Amino acid sequence: MTARLRLLKSLMVVSCGLLLLAACAETNPHATPVATSDASVGFPVKPVRLIEPFGAGGGVDTISRPIAQKLSELWGQPMTVENHTGAGSTAAAALVARSSPDGYTLLVSSSAQAYAAVLRHDLPYDPVKDFIPVAPLTRQGYVLVAGKAASVTTLAKLIAAARARPGELRFGSPGVGSGSHLGILRLSRAAGISAVHVPDNAIAEAIASTVSGRVDFLLAPIPLAVRDIRAGDLIPLGVSSARRSPLLPDVPTIAEAGVPGFDYSIWYGIWAPAGTPAKVVDKVARDIAQVLSAPDLRQWLAEHGAEPMSMTPRAFADFVASEKESAAQVVAASGAGAESN
Repeated sequence: MTARLRLLKSLMVVSCGLLLLAACAETNPHATPVATSDASVGFPVKPVRLIEPFGAGGGVDTISRPIAQKLSELWGQPMTVENHTGAGSTAAAALVARSSPDGYTLLVSSSAQAYAAVLRHDLPYDPVKDFIPVAPLTRQGYVLVAGKAASVTTLAKLIAAARARPGELRFGSPGVGSGSHLGILRLSRAAGISAVHVPDNAIAEAIASTVSGRVDFLLAPIPLAVRDIRAGDLIPLGVSSARRSPLLPDVPTIAEAGVPGFDYSIWYGIWAPAGTPAKVVDKVARDIAQVLSAPDLRQWLAEHGAEPMSMTPRAFADFVASEKESAAQVVAASGAGAESN
């Protein structure tokens, strides 16, 4: 009997334990899923889309593809760069703003993402509230170019022509609110000139418009203008950065060419839809910093006139806010106001 009693007691303990587990499960049926539903666990577990607004062959497209390839190798999951042009280069941001905030659809864009809030009044999204700045990628200078039809060969001659015919010369850009657009506003203010903005939907279109004579001048990312400069189809008037570009060593800076103190660069970065978990944002930012430190990628970027940037998501958010405020001051001082495209 003693052995039998011991067996019965053991069975009772087991039964009570099972009943207790069942009660706990009923009280909190989601206990196990909560631990595994964190979107940052194992991120990414499927392909990541990087949505690009300016078109194949543009500056953002060119710079982001090797970075995306490095991230694909690091993650063991594809990161695809998708060109989504249109709506004055805002269609891509609109798509990402509507996407699920899980880190699997991200926006890669330029300074334009910061400038759009003050240079556009017709956006179907809020450039600040609908996005989380994740990480910067690179910065690089522009080159101010003129088409042969403009009949100007130096910055001094361009300024003289603009002053002689105020509001008649035309300048191009890849869209309202783009870095190129704001750069010309900065230059116009510093040089005391005015010109008519004729935006396109992509930098390749803006370059073609300058070559054809549809517009007179353009501020273009240096790597994208080099071929047409070397072919003689575009005339370089000055680079926008404080130092000359190794890609165009014989072209003076805009400051050297007649606008003292002028220093302006384009920068690229990645944004996530608002609501994306902080752990996912932090992981993507850390991994971007890691791949940007790779020697082979840094060498490739240098050959394309790009300088890697490194910031935490918080620091990048502060930087974007500062760039937005700077743009607002330029727009207010220029009297340009917000535009529709």
